[in-house]
Amino acid sequence: MTQVLPKQKLLTIQEFLEQKPGENRYELHNGIIIEMAQPSGKHENVTGFLSVQIGVEFTRLNRSYNIPKTGLVAFSDEETSFAYCPNVLVIDRTNLKNEQLWEKYSTVQQPESIPLVIEVVSTNWRDDYYKKYADYEKKGVPEYWIVDYAGLGGRDFIGNPKQPGIFVCELVDGEYVKTLFRSNDRIVSPCFPELKLTAQQIFDSAL
Repeated sequence: MTQVLPKQKLLTIQEFLEQKPGENRYELHNGIIIEMAQPSGKHENVTGFLSVQIGVEFTRLNRSYNIPKTGLVAFSDEETSFAYCPNVLVIDRTNLKNEQLWEKYSTVQQPESIPLVIEVVSTNWRDDYYKKYADYEKKGVPEYWIVDYAGLGGRDFIGNPKQPGIFVCELVDGEYVKTLFRSNDRIVSPCFPELKLTAQQIFDSAL
């Protein structure tokens, strides 16, 4: 669930970073500040599990990656501006020297800094399947996972009857190519091709 804060003017990314209230989790959607609801325990279980598994893998590979707790991905053009706080944001620390907003606001704007973004689906599933999908694609994020452990997404995506699923979206020629994983399918990640993780292991981590 998300909640739009009332009586707002459209904000730039800089204005959002300077004005976002308190310590709660907020995002900027098309220039509007959105307060993100507290996630459920199962949602947090899945997010924590993925952070650990991905972290173990990039540590094994000796890559200079990190997963910030509250890092933001920001983008703006002549049409819109957004700043998202992904459930799992993998950053490439070697490019942070080129990120003007990192030191003060833990915010990245360049796709070179963002090997992988993961969103764990909640009741506002349309954001993950439509809006964030399109914005991450437009920004050039090379890999985006949609982790729908509870089968909440639209039937056009996860079938009828609905079933849990994980989409790995790989950027190819500027567009995402989606691959769906279910049950005991091993997740195939372009960023981490040797990752030994099945869709079912991720679903089970919610319990």
